[in-house]
Amino acid sequence: QVVLVSGHLDSWDVGQGAMDDGGGAFISWEALSLIKDLGLRPKRTLRLVLWTGEEQGGVGAEQYYHLHKENISNFDIVMESDEGTFKPSGLGFTGSAAARDIVKEIMTLLQPINATDVYDTADGTDISYWMRDGVPGASLHSDINKYFWFHHSQGDTMTVQDPNQMNLCAALWTVVSYVIADMEDMLPR
Repeated sequence: QVVLVSGHLDSWDVGQGAMDDGGGAFISWEALSLIKDLGLRPKRTLRLVLWTGEEQGGVGAEQYYHLHKENISNFDIVMESDEGTFKPSGLGFTGSAAARDIVKEIMTLLQPINATDVYDTADGTDISYWMRDGVPGASLHSDINKYFWFHHSQGDTMTVQDPNQMNLCAALWTVVSYVIADMEDMLPR
């Protein structure tokens, strides 16, 4: 059984793509790194996917989906971060009402960083194939007030990233992915 965390490299045309979506790729990597560093071993596999080709029609995600869809019943949740890694407020979630209730409960663990909201739907080109077929999905919600200042521009450099805000995003991503991966049962479909 698999809990998938992901981000992609997006700004292939201009800039460095540090925020869009290097930040999402980084916090996904960091979540798994933190779990390993803490010596935690969840019941399910945590899988990191760094997508490619999102801007070219999502070809990387489509290929991955076709390679793994025969095991779709083993995918517990698919998570994608693609709206920057500014101060997080919570998660977008797509899934059953019963799964949403569980995710809301998990999000209460993030009260110390004030990132407990659960929004109506998850967004993510790269996880859309899975959600369409009933796999629960989650997307990071962060303060996007400055997102389009840098989105696909020469200004999308490492100087856009605030290490403290990225750490908060990584903390949210780590807590959610680990708790879901370590629950007794998969999220209900």
